[in-house]
Amino acid sequence: MDPKVLAFIVVPIVAAVPLASIFLVPLLWRTIGSVLGWYVRRKTEGRRAQIVELMDGDVRRHNERTRQPTSSSSGSSSSSDESDGWENVDASTAGTASNGEKGEEDWDGIVGFFHPFCNAGGGGERVLWAAIRATQQRWPKAKCVVYTGDHDASKDAILARVENRFNIHLHPPTVNFLYLSTRHWVLASTWPHFTLAGQSIGSLIMAWDAFSLLVPDVFVDTMGYAFALGLCKFLFRDVPTGAYVHYPTISTDMLDSLNPESAVGDQGVNAGQGVGRRGAIKRAYWNLFAKIYSLMGASVDVVMTNSTWTQAHIQKLWGPLRRESSQKANNPIVVVYPPVAVSEMEQEIEVSQESESKREKVLLYLAQFRPEKNHQLILQSFAEFVKTKTEAAKDARLVLIGSVRDDHDSKRVYKLRLLVNELHIRDRVEFHLDASWPDILDWLRKASVGVNGMWNEHFGIGVVEYQAAGLIAVVHNSGGPKLDIVVDVDGEPTGYHATNSTEFAEGFEKALSLPNPSAVRLRARQSAKRFTEEEFAKRWITQMEALVALRKQSVAATAAKKR
Repeated sequence: MDPKVLAFIVVPIVAAVPLASIFLVPLLWRTIGSVLGWYVRRKTEGRRAQIVELMDGDVRRHNERTRQPTSSSSGSSSSSDESDGWENVDASTAGTASNGEKGEEDWDGIVGFFHPFCNAGGGGERVLWAAIRATQQRWPKAKCVVYTGDHDASKDAILARVENRFNIHLHPPTVNFLYLSTRHWVLASTWPHFTLAGQSIGSLIMAWDAFSLLVPDVFVDTMGYAFALGLCKFLFRDVPTGAYVHYPTISTDMLDSLNPESAVGDQGVNAGQGVGRRGAIKRAYWNLFAKIYSLMGASVDVVMTNSTWTQAHIQKLWGPLRRESSQKANNPIVVVYPPVAVSEMEQEIEVSQESESKREKVLLYLAQFRPEKNHQLILQSFAEFVKTKTEAAKDARLVLIGSVRDDHDSKRVYKLRLLVNELHIRDRVEFHLDASWPDILDWLRKASVGVNGMWNEHFGIGVVEYQAAGLIAVVHNSGGPKLDIVVDVDGEPTGYHATNSTEFAEGFEKALSLPNPSAVRLRARQSAKRFTEEEFAKRWITQMEALVALRKQSVAATAAKKR
């Protein structure tokens, strides 16, 4: 049977997994999944052997090149230090073995990273590449395979972009890319109605596509496709699964926001839409989806979240069912903060009493021009601040920097410019669209305040960058910026929280009226050290070791049955 035809037969069945499992005998259900999994494995055995052989060949050729002496200008011979630099890892980062020693490095399995948009160049992609680098350093013989839909980019082009964009150097021989032909199924434009369910079904189609190319030894999703992880467990019970969740597909806050009378009824893009007949349908649909989403998440072996806020929501949704499984209960949902270029900020931007004279009364907002970033709130807050005519407000400017993805973003910027005129702050506000990284660094050097107006920002990499650059943050009193980032250090503030325009204006006043701002800037920079790439690698490896241990247990159990 053609795999694509089979995929369209299997997808509706798998989509009904949570509901069907209530009525079907568990043994029968496991048998269906095992049979389908056996079929996929049998069909892909040849490709797996070919991929392993190709990657082993790349490793041998790389090792031969690095062993060959190269003549220097003085005539002496030396091997390339740079080529093996990826392997030079501190023991504390490379493993969690007892007595601080490096753990076993001999595991040579295949880790499949499910990230269909791996070449996008955003914060989620930084997590992916930092995770692969940490995995390579911990298990040099392991093979990292990325399932991607970026057909227009070759392996060399993707890895070059990773170096240029994130300054992350990977070991090319043990990285490979498998190209999916079904990525369009997860685009929002493919599902104009019932988008949540549609995109989840699309992720099932993509996951089937991925497994039809290669069945990995460990399967990790780094984009938030819980249904893909559920499909993996349905087909291959011996393949450990891991999830790095940036943002829950649906959250209790989203459900609460539908009610206009709830505490969050005036927040978010769907605020107050749960009224009337249409609202009742939307509420029932979201609640049903949340239950299915919870069942899918409950099947995941190891769950990481990028923030305390995301962890709390995932625990509410996935936690109750996970606690029913002793194995899942032994692997609690943990926070692994995403890696941020804190070290680069420290090198590029000085924070001291001497550099204070170079700071200007600039409030900086780094954010894509998307609706949830709530630029309107910041403009209204700034207008209120200017009207106070205090010494702090005198000559203050607001600078908005962000990327414009499409015509919708362009129209949004146009409306924001109109709002600036209506608020009579045209001479105080600047827009910089698609600014280069050097330009962004220049603004971070001279700005005094960093602003974030998004409600329930799941983490807030931009806010960490503010702190690492020494800016005093004024952020929304919710999500990651509140719980994880803009927190006190030694009982002293590193920034301010606000909810409405008046509170933001007051925060601007406080930040620009500090008698000793450099002290706050230094505390903010100290706080940002919690989010370095080194800290991410340590936490990531701890969770990956749990997945590798589960895989070894499965292999040992299978071998014991054959004896």
